[in-house]
This record gives sequence, C-alpha cells and structure tokens, in this order.
Amino acid sequence: MELRQLEYFVAVAEERNFTRAAERVHISQSGVSAQIRQLERELGAELFDRSARTATLTVAGKAALEHARAALAAAGALGQAVGEVTDLIRGRLTVGMVIGCTVTPLFDALAAFHRAHPGVEISLLEDNSDRLIEGVRGGTLDLALVGTATATPGGLDALTIISERLVAAVPAGHPLTEQERVTLRDLSAYPIVCMPPGTGLRTVFDQACAAQGIQPVIALQASAADAIADLAARGLAVAVLSDSMAAHHRDRLTALTVDDVETPALLALIWKDTHSPAMRELLAHSRRAFTGPAPERDPSCRAPASGRGARGPDASTLITPGAAGRRTDAGADPAAR
Repeated sequence: MELRQLEYFVAVAEERNFTRAAERVHISQSGVSAQIRQLERELGAELFDRSARTATLTVAGKAALEHARAALAAAGALGQAVGEVTDLIRGRLTVGMVIGCTVTPLFDALAAFHRAHPGVEISLLEDNSDRLIEGVRGGTLDLALVGTATATPGGLDALTIISERLVAAVPAGHPLTEQERVTLRDLSAYPIVCMPPGTGLRTVFDQACAAQGIQPVIALQASAADAIADLAARGLAVAVLSDSMAAHHRDRLTALTVDDVETPALLALIWKDTHSPAMRELLAHSRRAFTGPAPERDPSCRAPASGRGARGPDASTLITPGAAGRRTDAGADPAAR
C-alpha cells in the first residue's frame, strides 16, 4: 500500500468522479483507476460502486476513507515537522477564489508566498461562494476569497476586505429614476437581472426579499457584473449590483441605493485551520497583500468610488462570484500550470 494510492482514493471519493480526480492529482484517468484497483486487491474489497455515472463509496470505502485521510495528514505532518526544524516549509495548499474576476491582491499574495516557499505546491480553484465556504469547512480548501452576507461564516475565521450596500442600476428614462427613494417592493414591480444563487450578493438580496415576503421575478442571471450591467442598459431588467460594481457603469446606468436593504454584501478571506506552517505563512502574505497600498485592479473588479459604500482599512475590491468553475495549479516551477 502506497501513499499515492491513498491520495488517489481520497481524490475520487471527494470528487465522486475518476476524470475529475485524475485532473486533481495530475495523472491520467487510467493511472488513477489502475492504482485504486491495486489498492482494492490489497484490501480485498471494492472501495467504489462504479455502476452509476458517479463513483460512490461502498461500505468498505466509507470505512476506509477517514483512515486514508488520517494517513495522508500524518505523512504531511511528518514533512512539516522536519521542515520547521530545518527552516523549510513544504506541502500543498489549496486556495479558493470567487469566479469571474481577476483578484490582483490574492495573486500578489500567492506570488510572494511562492517566492518565499517554493517547496509548497499551490492549487487555485474557482467556484461560487457557497461551495467555497463548504470547501473550507470540509478541509478540501485551506483559504478562500468569497462573497458573503455574513462577516464570519459559522465555524470559520475571516478577514473582511470590503463591505458595500446593494443598489438598483437602471438606464436613463427608467421610471425608478423619478423616485426619491427606492425599496425592494419598488424593484419587485420590474423583472430583475442579478447574480446566480450561491453568490454573496444574491444571498443578501434573497434574504432581504424573504424577510419582507417579497417574491421578485428573476428574469435573467449572470456571473459577471459587466454582463448584468449590459443587460440592464438594454432595458431588459433592473440590475441588482453592489455600489462599486454599478459605479463603473455610471455613464449609462443610474445607481439607486435600495433603502430597505441595510445588510451589506461582503468580500472576505476565510480559513479554518492555521496549524500548518505553510497556511500561517500564506495567511500572513494575504493580509499584507489586501491591507497594503491599493494595487492595480483588473477592469472587471470594482472598488468603491470615493465616499461611497462602507470601506475600512482592509478595503480592496468587491467581487461576488458566479457558477462553478475551473481549476489551475502551480507547483514548484513558477511556469507550471
């Protein structure tokens, strides 16, 4: 029995798919299948039910999973213990990032960390906020940058990067521009275009509507703020965005603060466990990247305009993610993908 076989077993169990597991561990699907078959022969039992489209654990597989995870964790701890004594940090960290936007400060943190600790393999995963939060809770992610309606998601530590109010964005001549104040009930008279479920901004909007018993018509959904603004500018629906997202489109849309939604949309770094020396170092680099001087930002990631939104010393950019996405990996070689 080899550690790599246990690694492949855990990957298939978590991904519930041999192809995705193979991508995760960077070998061919046939290689993963062969190693797991060998492990099953050594254990004398099948670990997966392969009769369906998804790979589901058998009773034996369920019994083996936590022991496999424990064995991998013990092997990792061994390397970390030696690394601390020799002043060398090794291992692997998996970082989550909201989908649909280039987050420059996070990339700065990863680059600085990689230069300081090239022996740590870094994986970067894009997804929506709900799945990223669950990934951190479940231990499949070490650190994640998420959009959320809660400053500190239950059971996790968090660093709030920015906090902003929701706005309705409409084109010139829209009836809402004639009102002195706009409420959720006013918005519900029109079709809405907004982020999909599972994103921080959408969670804030849905919770506010539910609290008032309002059921708006979500006519259109998009994961990128620019796409939402484009649809609203064409008169198809009223856009629900954050203040800074709408500010970039002020030349063609009027942003109206939704008066009765006081809960802000937040962007936050979240983590659960800092026992790993590598994780502590990455968190330190992340804090410096997000709290230092404002770096150059990608055009699709908006920061609040001066005087708008609730912005503290940790403010950087507000991004609220979209649907499940892609994965990129970088190992010891900076050019590795």
